[in-house]
Amino acid sequence: MIAALTGAGLSAAAGLNAYIPFLLVALVARFTDVITLPQSYAWIESWWAIGIGAVLLLAEVVLDKVPAVDSVNDAVQTFIRPSMGGLVFAATSAASDLDHSTWMADHPFVGVILGILVSGLVHTGKMAARPAINAGTLGFGAPVVSTVEDGASVGISLVAVFLPVLVVVVLVALAWLLVWLWLRVRRWRRRRRGPALPS
Repeated sequence: MIAALTGAGLSAAAGLNAYIPFLLVALVARFTDVITLPQSYAWIESWWAIGIGAVLLLAEVVLDKVPAVDSVNDAVQTFIRPSMGGLVFAATSAASDLDHSTWMADHPFVGVILGILVSGLVHTGKMAARPAINAGTLGFGAPVVSTVEDGASVGISLVAVFLPVLVVVVLVALAWLLVWLWLRVRRWRRRRRGPALPS
């Protein structure tokens, strides 16, 4: 159960920024005993994986703060964020030190599917909200919102790894925020279209 909460939290964080939870898992696994990745996922903590992840994170942090470019980046990330969510969920739920149950380790496909779903939902909310935020703030909101998203990704990742019992609270808050954003975006799009012409 604890491993599943950790995986769900990391997947949610990956929906905001694919590389933050990946790098956190890689660095924690490499330098501490908090996460012990099984052999099949040991490559995550290798120096080359950490290096590539760091370069991709830097590119993501820069691109996501430029209006219009952020929307293109989100479109590209449609494939990357859910995949990364599936990877970190499967890797951490298979890590023996996170849970005494071996069920998730014996059924890694469950973690992959759950990770893809959680990360995909968060990413979809982010992708839908960003154009409305950019248009509503004439682009000035992009760097602010992106910075908040990056901070949230770091915070959720830390909670998922070190305080997984709080992940349920984080996920409920994130779900509420996504619903609220979706309603705001819908209202904004309706206002942009203007009142329907009488027939």
